[in-house]
Amino acid sequence: QVQLVESGGGRVQAGGSLTLSCAASGSNVAAYTLGWFRQAPGKEREFVAAASWTTTYYSDSVRGRFTISRDSTNTVDLRMNTLKTEDTAIYYCAAMRGSADYYRLANKYNYWGQGTQVTVSS
Repeated sequence: QVQLVESGGGRVQAGGSLTLSCAASGSNVAAYTLGWFRQAPGKEREFVAAASWTTTYYSDSVRGRFTISRDSTNTVDLRMNTLKTEDTAIYYCAAMRGSADYYRLANKYNYWGQGTQVTVSS
């Protein structure tokens, strides 16, 4: 069992920055790939970024603006710069057991956090 607790959401103007944090705890959590997804109203949940211990992954829409990092306490941060109104969504932390090959697929993740709202205003 893995528990994921997100923090750091909020409201920011376009062009601004926010950092989301996800504290992962539980059995053998170090073996999991940790990722961030988001879901905007009326849209499907989409991949944002993920981190194994050796590699980071990004969606095309956030590459160069967002940075994911993971530390030895299994906290995974998502630093979001140059935010756009289209980044507005609920952001979810997720944990995937096993190979990171399927990092883009939400249905491959085994555990999810409760979500945190990010609102970017123009």
